[in-house]
Amino acid sequence: MPAQFILVTAPAKVNLYLGVHPGKGEDGYHRVDTVMSTIDLSDTLAIAPSDELVVRMVPEADFPMEENSAYKAAVAMGEAFDRDPAFTILIDKHIPVRAGLGGPSTDAAATIMGICHYWGIDPTDPRIDAVARSIGADVAFFLYGPPAYLSGRGDVMEELYRPLTGTAVALVKPNTGGVSAADAYRVFDEAPLEPAPLEPMLEAMRDHRETGIFAQVTNNLAPAACALSPEISDVLAWIRQQPDVRVAEVAGSGSCVFAVCNTQMAAERIALAALNDHHWWAQAAKMEKSGPFIAVG
Repeated sequence: MPAQFILVTAPAKVNLYLGVHPGKGEDGYHRVDTVMSTIDLSDTLAIAPSDELVVRMVPEADFPMEENSAYKAAVAMGEAFDRDPAFTILIDKHIPVRAGLGGPSTDAAATIMGICHYWGIDPTDPRIDAVARSIGADVAFFLYGPPAYLSGRGDVMEELYRPLTGTAVALVKPNTGGVSAADAYRVFDEAPLEPAPLEPMLEAMRDHRETGIFAQVTNNLAPAACALSPEISDVLAWIRQQPDVRVAEVAGSGSCVFAVCNTQMAAERIALAALNDHHWWAQAAKMEKSGPFIAVG
C-alpha cells in the first residue's frame, strides 16, 4: 500500500566562494561563479496527494502561496510532464528567510524530488534540471548533494567535490528584516566589485585541502549586503574575533554570517553567545553531503 505522505528534508547551504561579475548579459542576469556546500540546518516538507495544489508554511508566510518557491516548482513540474500537480505541501521552516542560506531554493528542490517520487520520474531526467533552473539559480545545486562549483547564473553544474562532512559552522543573523537577493544585486550594480580569483578555490576543492579551501573563502556581494543592512557588518566583525574561527563571511546575498570553526563545541559556544549576549538569531551546524532526502511516511 503506497504511503499517504512523504517527508523530504531540504538542507541549507553556504557559499564558500561567491563571485558576481560586473555587468549583465543579454539575458539580463549577472555571470556568477560559486562554490557551495550544504549544511545540516534544514526545512522539512510533508508532501501528500490532494485534490488541488496547496502550499502552507509553518510559521505561516506573509505572502500568497502562489509566490512560494515550492508552489512554483510544483506548477513547473506539472507543465514539464503534462500532469496535474495536485499535492498538499506543508513546509516546516527552520532556515530563516532572506538570510542567504538558500531556503526558497532548497524548498523548491525538495518539492521537485518529492513529485519525482510520486510520479516515478528519474531525477536525472534532463527536464528536471530545466525545471530547477527555471525556478531559481540555486535550485539545481540542491538536487545533488556534494559541494559543487556552478557557473552561468550560478545554476550550471560544473564540478562536484568530496564533501567536507562534519566541518563545524556557526550561523549568526542580525534581527533585521533580512536582505533580498534583488536588492543586493541592485546595490552591487551601483558600485560593482570584481570577483576574487576563482582557480585557487577550485584547485583546493579538487585536492580536498581544507587549509587551502578556507583560505580562499570570499564573497564580493557581501559589501552590498552590508550596505543594505549595516548590522551584518557588526555580526561579521564580532564573529571574526571569536576563538577557534577559521574564517567567516557573509552567506550569499545576506543577511546571515557563517563562521567555519575548529570544533563543533566552538560553533555551539559562538551560537550561544550570539543568542544570549546579542539576541541575534544563531545556530550551530555542520557541513554535510545531502541533497533532498526522502523519508516515506
